[in-house]
Amino acid sequence: MPKILFCLLFFCFATPMWSQPPTQEELEARKAKIQLEIQEKEKLLQSVKSKEKSVVNQLLIQKEKIGLKEKLIRTTEKQTKLLSNDIYINQLKINQLNRDLEKLREDYAQMIVKSYKSRSEQSRAMFLLSSENFLQAYKRAQYMKQYASYRKMQGEEIKGKTKQLEDYNVKIGAQKQEKEKLIAENEKEKQELEKEKKEQEKIANQIKKEKGKIAAEIKKKQQETKRIDDQIKRMIREAIAAANRKTAAANAKANPKTTAAEKKAMESSTKIILTPEGKIVSDNFKANKGRLPWPVEKGAITLGYGDQPHPVFRTLTVHNSGIEISTESGSTARAVFAGEVTQVQQLTPLKKAIAVKHGDYFTIYQNLSSVNVSVGDKVSAKQVLGKIRTDSDGKTVLKFLVLQNTTFFNPTGWLSGR
Repeated sequence: MPKILFCLLFFCFATPMWSQPPTQEELEARKAKIQLEIQEKEKLLQSVKSKEKSVVNQLLIQKEKIGLKEKLIRTTEKQTKLLSNDIYINQLKINQLNRDLEKLREDYAQMIVKSYKSRSEQSRAMFLLSSENFLQAYKRAQYMKQYASYRKMQGEEIKGKTKQLEDYNVKIGAQKQEKEKLIAENEKEKQELEKEKKEQEKIANQIKKEKGKIAAEIKKKQQETKRIDDQIKRMIREAIAAANRKTAAANAKANPKTTAAEKKAMESSTKIILTPEGKIVSDNFKANKGRLPWPVEKGAITLGYGDQPHPVFRTLTVHNSGIEISTESGSTARAVFAGEVTQVQQLTPLKKAIAVKHGDYFTIYQNLSSVNVSVGDKVSAKQVLGKIRTDSDGKTVLKFLVLQNTTFFNPTGWLSGR
């Protein structure tokens, strides 16, 4: 029973520590980050609007921007609430200081009156001389000394509390101004949000008119995607085979007793046979899940991973083996982690793809118009791999994939939250 009671007490005291609300500084930093993301999305949206004939990407980026605006409004509301709490606490302190000062001033006034009545040197001397003995005279002298000291201390206390009161009044004044500023800022953001939603509705209506055309484009794109996915799978199988041939040759050289059957088994494996060095690279890549930099400097995910309803036409199902990131025209793809370029493929006459190996993991960068690396090159994190292609509709989209051997993963879970 005492053990259960101890656990209950522990959780009662520990829970508040685990659920500490964010501070004003943390909220301000969060808000600055969201505002920066909104600026990036606005810049990207303007770029897309000026260059794309299709309005689908416009709607997707608009949706992301609206989501960020709503997040910004919620963060500002949290700041306002936090300020309201601080103002309330500071007002309580001001009220208490006013009560303390009133009492101190009353006591001090009474002391002044008493001091005034016994102000003459003669009355103080008589007070001492009228003592019955030396001990009483000593005690009276001490009392007079302590009384004067106490009076001085009380005066200092009044000064100190008056200064505190002034400081709190200045602080609460500044907090009230800040609160008014945040309320006005939030009101402005809400008005902007309404404009964004109207713009979104306008784009959605435009898309509805083009539904047949867009649906045909989606079907065509899905067919092309399947063909390219098959090509990517072949590319990865080739990379695995090449890596295993290299490992088998190295093993045979190091160990002459390796049989032809063992060598063949290694070469035909569907998974990369990791060397000790390769295992370190693989483990490092895995350990950085959720922390990898984005494969583009700026951009927004406009098509997620896997089988999913189309982001605009919910009745249409689309498949995506990676994620599609829309970015600005002229943008480059960059490596998300250190590795070795194992493949550079011409997927179509206009599209290229690069595969970078990280142990038994691969990252694929599709839809490149030109490449800056060659097979066998060692690349570092954030190194530019090539230029992302801008298609005839004005769309600049990088398709990014993450695999372990031939198993596809959702790349979103591997990238940092920026």
